Amino acid sequence: MNDEPYEPIDCGRHSQLELAVMHRQWLRVAWHEGGTSHVEALLPRDLETREGAEYLLAEAHDGGTRSIRLDRIDEFQDIDFE
Repeated sequence: MNDEPYEPIDCGRHSQLELAVMHRQWLRVAWHEGGTSHVEALLPRDLETREGAEYLLAEAHDGGTRSIRLDRIDEFQDIDFE
């Protein structure tokens, strides 16, 4: 799927994602994949390691799921829907 080697992300950013999973905190996530940029509101469900890379598993507003390689995430920030 992607032949580029995985580049581990900063520990602080990884910890922020772990906290978002634990607290069920919606995030605005910007990432790039296959030459395309994406920006979406996502609810992080888990972090997963497979095939030597780490991924964010998340749910979108439409009920769909996303699996995003962590080194493809350009930025993320908390969303407060209140």
